Formats: sequence, C-alpha cells, structure tokens
Amino acid sequence: MGPIGRLSRVFHHHARRMNETFARHDLNAAGFDVLATLRRSGPPYALSPGELMASMMITSGTMTNRIDQLIKQGLVTRAKDPGDARRAVVKLTTTGFDLIDQAVAAHVKTQNELLAALSDQEIAALDDGLRKLMAAGERDSGH
Repeated sequence: MGPIGRLSRVFHHHARRMNETFARHDLNAAGFDVLATLRRSGPPYALSPGELMASMMITSGTMTNRIDQLIKQGLVTRAKDPGDARRAVVKLTTTGFDLIDQAVAAHVKTQNELLAALSDQEIAALDDGLRKLMAAGERDSGH
C-alpha cells in the first residue's frame, strides 16, 4: 500500500504546484489545455470545437463552458469557418497566443523543478513504471 499512498500524495502535491503555475497566468488546467491545444495546432491556431473535444476527450457542454470562459478573458474567439459557414472555429487571439507561450514556459519550468530530486536515470525508470501501470489500468477498464 505504501507506493500507492506515496503516488497519491505526489500527485496531489504536483497538481497543486501546476495549478499555482496556471493561476499566475490567470488560467486553470482546463483553460491551459485548450490554449495549448490551439497553440500546438500550428498556424492559424484555430480548431473547431469538435476537434478540440476529440483531442481532449471531453463533452460538448464542458468544451462550450471552457471556450466561453476563454472568450470572456479575451484569449480566444469563436467565429464561422471561412471555408465552411456551417462550422465554427475557435482561434487564439494575439493575447491568447502570447499568454500560452508564457504559460507553457512556466509549466515546463515547474515540471523541471518537480522532478529535480531525481536523476535522468530515475526519471526514465519512473516514466517506464508509470507507463506500465497506465497500460494495465487501461486494459482492465477496457480503454
């Protein structure tokens, strides 16, 4: 039981630190996820809500709420797709683009700080063990 308890405590500590990093950029994990997905999509940094949902595996209602919040913050826009008026696209604004670049840099820095106690070899071993646990859990749950 020791490893599971420690894994749970480490998860909660790391999640708290990540959330603190996001909060310094007026984001939460959900908003960061949407902005980072748009940023990774490449120019013109726009995807349909359906494409965003598929990449994040969330419901349409959840996606709508996330997009609405980011629109209120001025980080994304929602508009008709110029190539298909039946389709909407969500696009990073200049402010959103600049913010996500800053937030990603801070996120990477926080991740590096969280793993600083481990050597590269220990990080690789941890990653390998976690992959095995994830694969076993996904097999057991049918995902």
